[in-house]
Amino acid sequence: MSALFRTLRATSRRAPSTMRSYATVTEGTSGANEFIKHREAIQHHAAKSAQLWRRITLYVACPAIVVGFLNTMNLMAEHEAHIEHIKHENGGELPERIVYPYFNKRVKDFPWGNHTLFYNPELNINPDEE
Repeated sequence: MSALFRTLRATSRRAPSTMRSYATVTEGTSGANEFIKHREAIQHHAAKSAQLWRRITLYVACPAIVVGFLNTMNLMAEHEAHIEHIKHENGGELPERIVYPYFNKRVKDFPWGNHTLFYNPELNINPDEE
């Protein structure tokens, strides 16, 4: 093994250095100019793309969010009016809900209690009243 290392060491000492320690730009080299033009084109394209998506966000996404919000508010107002109408027909109470045997089937207890994670007592059936 030592003969191999000695040979490698001697070869590495005799090998001429092909790496330059400085950068040169000579006249007539079109490779550097093409590279600079390509980078400028990429930067220009990125600026145009960013401007496009900014406009899409401001003129499409934001109005779509506002329209969706107004639609949701309209639907919720209709739903609340419908619930109030049902309560008015039944003497101020909602009619009793039918509890089917497959409702609230639990294999194991939930850590937050005997109801779903997003339980709302005004909208969901209480599983303890079955």
